[in-house]
Amino acid sequence: MKNQKNSQVNLKKLATEWFLKARDDELSAKDILTNKEGAASTVCFLSQQMAEKYLKGYLVFKEERFPKIHDLDRLVKLCQKIDSNFQKIKNNARYLSDFYVATRYPGDYPQFNFEQAEQAFQKALKIKKIVLNKIK
Repeated sequence: MKNQKNSQVNLKKLATEWFLKARDDELSAKDILTNKEGAASTVCFLSQQMAEKYLKGYLVFKEERFPKIHDLDRLVKLCQKIDSNFQKIKNNARYLSDFYVATRYPGDYPQFNFEQAEQAFQKALKIKKIVLNKIK
């Protein structure tokens, strides 16, 4: 019984660490958006990362295993198995998922502007909101 309790405490601590890392991404993205100093693509990437970390934190909090992936759509599907309300953020996750690669490499990927960056950030905030509401 004691080991199980310690394990649960450790998982809650790990989930909190995921949420703190997500918060770091949020603060950085918000700073770039506010000051317009930095790349819009960086905000898009940070928004994807923020959403990913909140979703993974939720899965850890719920003691659910997940693969080492960056596909937000798949992560939302895993969350939906626990709580069907995650279906509400499926489109937000799908929108953000592509930013993991598209914002980091040159080539056939588009350039991003601050309007797109703001939209990405708002979608990440919606994912954050549902995650935090579900762990209360």
